[in-house]
Amino acid sequence: MGAGEPHADKVKVVVMLDSIQRPGGGERLAIEGAIRLDPERFERTLCLTRWDDEFERQEPARELLARLRSAGVRVIGLRRRGRFDLWAWRPLLRLLRCERIDVLHAHLFGSNVWASVLGRIARVPVVIAHEHMWAYNGGGLRPLIDRELIARLADTFVAVSQQGRRSMIEVERIPAERVVVVTNGIPEMAAGDGARIRDELGIPPQAPLVGSVGHLRAEKAYEVLIEAAGELLPERPQLRVLIAGEGPERDSLERLSATLELGAAVTLAGARDDIPDLLAALDVAVCCSDFEGGPLSVMEYMAAGLPVVATRVGGLPELVRDGETGVLVPARDPRALALALAELLDDPVRRRELGAAGRELVRSDYGIDAWVASLESLYLSLLERKCAG
Repeated sequence: MGAGEPHADKVKVVVMLDSIQRPGGGERLAIEGAIRLDPERFERTLCLTRWDDEFERQEPARELLARLRSAGVRVIGLRRRGRFDLWAWRPLLRLLRCERIDVLHAHLFGSNVWASVLGRIARVPVVIAHEHMWAYNGGGLRPLIDRELIARLADTFVAVSQQGRRSMIEVERIPAERVVVVTNGIPEMAAGDGARIRDELGIPPQAPLVGSVGHLRAEKAYEVLIEAAGELLPERPQLRVLIAGEGPERDSLERLSATLELGAAVTLAGARDDIPDLLAALDVAVCCSDFEGGPLSVMEYMAAGLPVVATRVGGLPELVRDGETGVLVPARDPRALALALAELLDDPVRRRELGAAGRELVRSDYGIDAWVASLESLYLSLLERKCAG
């Protein structure tokens, strides 16, 4: 359908991502959205703009692509090699124009930029830019691009938390009417086998175990958790720390652990596909990031019934409600993190209470079905507005 025309058939949606070679929370959520949109009402396509035949044969991309195709989602790949590889966009432009796509929904900064431009060139009725959170304090060109390009060309800018929306309005000076909040959601989690994980990793059944799951990137600040472990170990020699994930910070984290002589107390478990089992092995979950939007990892901790110690940044206080579903501490403060962990490790009753409250909050407010329903409603309301205009 074109702008201003009534819609009779399925709504044609293209979800746009750079790559799923090393997917984070934003990429995984975008994929869930493409899979779970009602196939009776929506015709779904996923466009990956940096396609490489090799990654299709590797995990986790292979499994994610299999899920997409099994669910009836068409997958197209562009062989874009760099930001100025303009010819690589031709297949997407042709698709948008020839198939008269109704909604182009981009996720993360790079895709938001290109979708805003290409969507307007191709006269797509509705273009959505989905921001999964950044620090908003780095300066440079990004605030200008967000405000003067994406926010002007896209029909709406999606934030994943109220704090994210406030930052986009107050820091980036994006007009408030251009930004809507769609809080993230997660699928229901299966029960995990924590005993198996402890046995596999050589962690004694009674050892207090704290941990975190995520990409080993600088903004995740896992060194703060390792430093906190160094403060706790003299009085708690049985303490163990488990960090699951892979990324560029692995070497520096390993060096820090060696420098602090933490030995077997810290386990960097690498990328894992058994997250429910890992979470079932923990006593307390940690998110020590410098910034976050609505992190899926924290929702998963809470869904698993774990108390969470998190930094008071970004959208985290909307999830980890201090004293209700977890404990908030300042960012980059190993001592504060160590004290919060010590208090929870010493109080199993409070751990259970916080974990139960967190599980209930995720069930009531952060389910994947509610998130998909919000997207569907957003698509249809924007299309209706365009038709009415």
